[in-house]
Amino acid sequence: MKCKEGCAVVVIRVGDAFCKSCFRDYFVHKFRAMLGKTRLIFPGEKVLLALSGGSTSSSMLCQVQEVWFFVLRLLDANGEFVPIFTYVEGAVCGRSAEERQETLMQLEAIFQASGFPYHIVYLEEVFKLPNSILQSVSSSPTSHGQNYKEAVDDFLQKQREALIDVEQRLTVEDERNVTHSEQIEAKFDQLSTSTAVSEENSATILSETSPSGKWPFTLEQTEAVKELFSSVKTLTAKEELLQTLRHHLILHTARNKEYSKIMMGDSCTRLAVKLLTNISLGRGASLAVDTGFSDNRYGDIMILRPMREYSSKEIAFYNKLFEVPTVFTPALDTKASDKASIHRLTESFVNKLQTDFPSTVSTVYRTSEKLNTACSDINSGVEQTDKCLLCLCIMDTKVGMLENLETNKYCSFP
Repeated sequence: MKCKEGCAVVVIRVGDAFCKSCFRDYFVHKFRAMLGKTRLIFPGEKVLLALSGGSTSSSMLCQVQEVWFFVLRLLDANGEFVPIFTYVEGAVCGRSAEERQETLMQLEAIFQASGFPYHIVYLEEVFKLPNSILQSVSSSPTSHGQNYKEAVDDFLQKQREALIDVEQRLTVEDERNVTHSEQIEAKFDQLSTSTAVSEENSATILSETSPSGKWPFTLEQTEAVKELFSSVKTLTAKEELLQTLRHHLILHTARNKEYSKIMMGDSCTRLAVKLLTNISLGRGASLAVDTGFSDNRYGDIMILRPMREYSSKEIAFYNKLFEVPTVFTPALDTKASDKASIHRLTESFVNKLQTDFPSTVSTVYRTSEKLNTACSDINSGVEQTDKCLLCLCIMDTKVGMLENLETNKYCSFP
């Protein structure tokens, strides 16, 4: 413990004991350091948080709130961004309309308490997705420059000018007996003008996504989704299909609302499982983009994983100690056996190995950090046929003639 005063309440690793206050500082600092050292989020950018209501994404929302309000108080623009989040709701687990509505009501309570605008997207909306979702989009020129420091300095200068304008306006209005607290509130309002949502727009968002209103899809679309998943025979394929459809919905929401970044709640433990799972599924060529901090395969939208430094143990302790609200939503593999799917088997294998060898997850995770993507730049002239239609990753199908002959030689039967 750094403080040497409080009693230890959490032991992350052998020799790493924290009191409650030190653990909170350690947890928040790790999140801010991850955003600071990568310098991928520029001041004023609109960032979409993909939330599921689970422990990792709920903890990510809590960290974003910590960073956001810290920025507003201290004008530390290095982490300044506009957080807006979305939740993809689905009915592929055999849940009734009443159960889905109850879950959405719990999630909406959490979303509204955060104070940020939000969108609820339903899995049935995949039938409305445009064909452009299956294509990479070239990055459009942004308002900020390529130099991160210049963008931050420019943002700070604008904030100073805004503060001067507010102070001058308050000086002129001294006869109105404006109190000190009202001055601070006026400054915060001036700083967050670009992120504030008007009451009219907020009401529109809530009315479109609120489960208390009419469902934005038909019963036929729900049955079509169920029929689609019932046609898939294995649980492994169902989980891959569900993940792909959710990514497409989140990507479409980001493009439709003009967001430049998407934050995903992938922890260190989950990424370690994903790395081994992808190798088992033959997706080794795309490991770098599937497990790295940043993923720019879509061109105009970049996916970020700011929770990749946290283990599931750290997240569980943080949520428990600081009462972070979460909502449990049954998944396809809920109550499934360890051998029901490749994802489930790999997760069980990693967790059991982690119990006996605590460095398992960190070792696999550090290995993923050393991987480089084989994908060239989006605009480098790669033909569309060389990419997977669903995940847009470069397919590792180019084999030399000599190598192909050797493969046929060893694979042919006598």
